[in-house]
Amino acid sequence: MNAAMAQLQEKQAALAEAQEKLREVAEKLEMLKKQYDEKLAQKEELRKKSEEMELKLERAGMLVSGLAGEKARWEETVQGLEEDLGYLVGDCLIAAAFLSYMGPFLTNYRDEIVNQIWIKKIWELQVPCSPRFAIDNFLTNPTKVRDWNIQGLPSDSFSTENGIIVTRGNRWALMIDPQAQALKWIKNMEGNQGLKIIDLQMHDYLRVLEHAIQFGFPVLLQNVQEYLDPTLNPVLNKSVARIGGRMLMRIGDKEVEYNPNFRFYLTTKLSNPHYSPETSAKTTIVNFAVKEQGLEAQLLGIVVRKERPELEEQKDSLVINIAAGKRKLKELEDEILRLLNEATGSLLDDVQLVNTLQTSKITATEVTEQLETSETTEINIDLAREAYRPCAQRASVLFFVLNDMGRIDPMYQFSLDAYIGLFVLSIDKSHRSNKLEDRIEYLNDYHTYAVYSLYICRTLFERHKLLFSFHMCAKILETSGKLNMDEYNFFLRGGVVLDREGQMDNPCTSWLADAYWDNITELDKLTNFHGLMNSR
Repeated sequence: MNAAMAQLQEKQAALAEAQEKLREVAEKLEMLKKQYDEKLAQKEELRKKSEEMELKLERAGMLVSGLAGEKARWEETVQGLEEDLGYLVGDCLIAAAFLSYMGPFLTNYRDEIVNQIWIKKIWELQVPCSPRFAIDNFLTNPTKVRDWNIQGLPSDSFSTENGIIVTRGNRWALMIDPQAQALKWIKNMEGNQGLKIIDLQMHDYLRVLEHAIQFGFPVLLQNVQEYLDPTLNPVLNKSVARIGGRMLMRIGDKEVEYNPNFRFYLTTKLSNPHYSPETSAKTTIVNFAVKEQGLEAQLLGIVVRKERPELEEQKDSLVINIAAGKRKLKELEDEILRLLNEATGSLLDDVQLVNTLQTSKITATEVTEQLETSETTEINIDLAREAYRPCAQRASVLFFVLNDMGRIDPMYQFSLDAYIGLFVLSIDKSHRSNKLEDRIEYLNDYHTYAVYSLYICRTLFERHKLLFSFHMCAKILETSGKLNMDEYNFFLRGGVVLDREGQMDNPCTSWLADAYWDNITELDKLTNFHGLMNSR
């Protein structure tokens, strides 16, 4: 029994020892497992850090590349802006003078005043001014001009300048508009803004005007004559008073709350009105009357759009794409500057900034390529357009021949819109040819015939038809350079003697009047008639 108990105790002691060893092994295994998990976690953390560092390294490369590209472009932009800033005083002076004074004048006079007088005088006074100053580049952009063209403003430079004066001037515009081009443009441009059209013959035009002033609607006053209703003076003078935080304008015996969104346009159908200095001081008079150069540019666009529509579409597409690219580039630049300004931690953690930089870099490259392509394309387009200029020139000359008939009889008034419709009809109906020179000749011949036979002869008195035919023929020959203008002027006006001391005495005063002798002596000077007779 004692032996069994001793053996039991021995076995129990061995079991306890074995259990102790097992516990030690379990503890060691647990410790090793914990170390293993820690090492796995450390490995995973290092892997993530490695991936993060690789990603940051990639972002750093993109960030450095993007900022380097932006730096080069921004430096170029800053250089251009600093150059423009140096010219800003003179440019603003010319632009302000242009808006104030150039409205009534034609494009050739505007160019002469700006380029040969103002800019020259500004340089003499050592006021910095851009040597390549252009009012359309300084006060507007191609996208805005294209919108105006879609709304009905003609695409020639003269009309674009008029659009700038109307939209950027401080005074309300009074537009001389015998062909109703400005009227159509204003209606289309302001139609979606609730445009109100009034006439001084309307009995309630003041009520409509007051309502528009109060709620900020644009107003078009049409058919203005040479004298304006004095009731309009507060509107023309912009006589607005601020009373108790409200902006009020007194019209007649009423005080109307003034809305800053209000716009006022005036148009007249008079071709050569004479306005008082007071009216000229209150308004900006803008001459929308079509002249030969402006009408020629309009008709050139029409004939090219009909004959080579792909050219006009390509030109429009270039303007749209370049403008959209520049606008997107400007938005990206603003976003980059905002992100850089608001960044608090590492720039490498700002994924939006890196992506924006990459997008800006790609967009800048695309816009630069588009600008380079557009310069070449625009030259090619202009060359192709110029080939059709003889058609536009002939059509422009014929319209002003028609317009001149109004001096013979005020009854002869011809609509420009109807004439343009006739020109489009001539393009469609004239004989086609694959050879451009022949096509232009066919178009000119047909349009000349259409103007004379289909459009004019049925409207003229019989006694005026020969005069019209002669005037049309003379203007066509003059435009083509086949008319000797000295001889033509002599034919129209006769001889005018300016220096009678050098004139030969009249040998036959008894039967030859002095006026006829003047004609003979001036004709002798003109054609060397005396030398020709002596040679015979």
